[in-house]
Amino acid sequence: MFIQSNIRFLRKRRGRTQEDVSAYLKMKRSTYAGYENGVAQPGIDELRQFSDYFRISMDTLVRVNLAGLSESQVSQLESGFDVYIKGGQLRILATTVDRQNRDNIELVAEKAKAGYKRGYADPDFIRELPVFQLPFLSPERKYRTFQISGDSMKPIPDRAYVTAEFVENWNYLKNGDPCIILTKDEGLVFKLIEKDFRHKRFILHSLNREYQSYPVMAEEIAEIWKFIHYISSEMPDKVPLEHELFAALANLRKEVQDIRGKHNDPQLTDR
Repeated sequence: MFIQSNIRFLRKRRGRTQEDVSAYLKMKRSTYAGYENGVAQPGIDELRQFSDYFRISMDTLVRVNLAGLSESQVSQLESGFDVYIKGGQLRILATTVDRQNRDNIELVAEKAKAGYKRGYADPDFIRELPVFQLPFLSPERKYRTFQISGDSMKPIPDRAYVTAEFVENWNYLKNGDPCIILTKDEGLVFKLIEKDFRHKRFILHSLNREYQSYPVMAEEIAEIWKFIHYISSEMPDKVPLEHELFAALANLRKEVQDIRGKHNDPQLTDR
């Protein structure tokens, strides 16, 4: 937990004293100092106060080392784009473990997708999902498998099972990453993501260009899971033309670099 170092970091970043902050929050200075020094742990009510005062979610204050982020990342958080759900509620991922206390991979099949939209944070719902293990995945990360539907992400076939890694900090996602996204409105969707931090949103793209891209506000997203692999009984369709173009462009760039390297090699220069 990083709450004590985070509130100290944010207070100093704003040029405030402990007395300034404690007076604004209507708490004793000694009480606030105890939270910063790790002598005492703030409760939910105090965490909510810190969240409102610093305009950063409780989840971020507790779980993210803000001092370890870049200046741009901290500025994004302070400007209102938080990587977690708005409203200050502490969000803890509901999960299950096996007898060796290893995280299971829960399976969200097609028939369970509607229920997942409502019960993703309900431990009782998550416990009812089928579970399994894959020995080649990292035991340090959390995975879940979702059955997709439709052809918007071809060449990945309809009804394929996509295994994905839970993403806590959305800042670490890269444009173009394929992800399972749980939205409050649509439920589960499988798309390529594009970050638009300036407008506090993501743009979601399909591999199948017959489907239009569309924006989703960050505050409407409950979970993001980054694609790892998929399982299907069907052979994938031919790779889309744009992927072939990307590969051809990459090869062309490599050839140009090779030519430049030879041109700059003094042993190959004409005499």
